[in-house]
Parts: sequence; structure tokens; C-alpha cells
Amino acid sequence: MTSLQVIECCAPLGSPSLSDDEAEATAQVFKALSDPARVKILSLLATAESPVCACEFVPALRLSQATVSHHLKKLTETGLLDREQRGKWAYFSLNSEALEQLENLVRIPEVVT
Repeated sequence: MTSLQVIECCAPLGSPSLSDDEAEATAQVFKALSDPARVKILSLLATAESPVCACEFVPALRLSQATVSHHLKKLTETGLLDREQRGKWAYFSLNSEALEQLENLVRIPEVVT
């Protein structure tokens, strides 16, 4: 029987980890990103130079207006998007703070050899 070696990049279980509240909030973000249309919305906004009108997502995603609105609402409720009302239209942009926190969660440190 061979023994398992501990990989240096893996933190021991005693290392600081997310609190229960942080874990719950993080799970909600990942749940919001579990739909391909929502991931595509984030991708489209990441390449946009300014906030994007909700109406522009309908042809880009080839989904109904109601479905697009549902996805935008979920992403906004999770805090990934900022919403700005301009007359009867809503404009969306990425929430930079939320995306920075998400990036920090999924960043995997380089393996030290």
C-alpha cells in the first residue's frame, strides 16, 4: 500500500476558510452563474464600453424579453450587476466589487515545485 503525499499547494483544513455566511453568499453567486445565458450576459457586459440596455440582450441571447428580464433580475439580486433606470429602459453594467470578490474566490494559486 502506498502512502498519499500532501501536495504543497493544498491548505490544511485548519487554515482560515469562509464563514458560514460567506459560504452561503458565495453559493448564491455560483447558483446565479449556473445558467449559460447568465454567463453570456456577464461576458457581453465585460466587453461593453458602457452600460447596456436590457433590450439589447434579447437578440444577442436569442431569448424572449421575459426570459432575459428574469436572468438580469437574478444577476442583479446576487449583486453581480448594477441596474440603472433611464426612462422606461433599464441599463446594466458589471458590479466591479462583486466581480473582484468572485475573482478572488476562484483564483487558484500556482503550484510551487
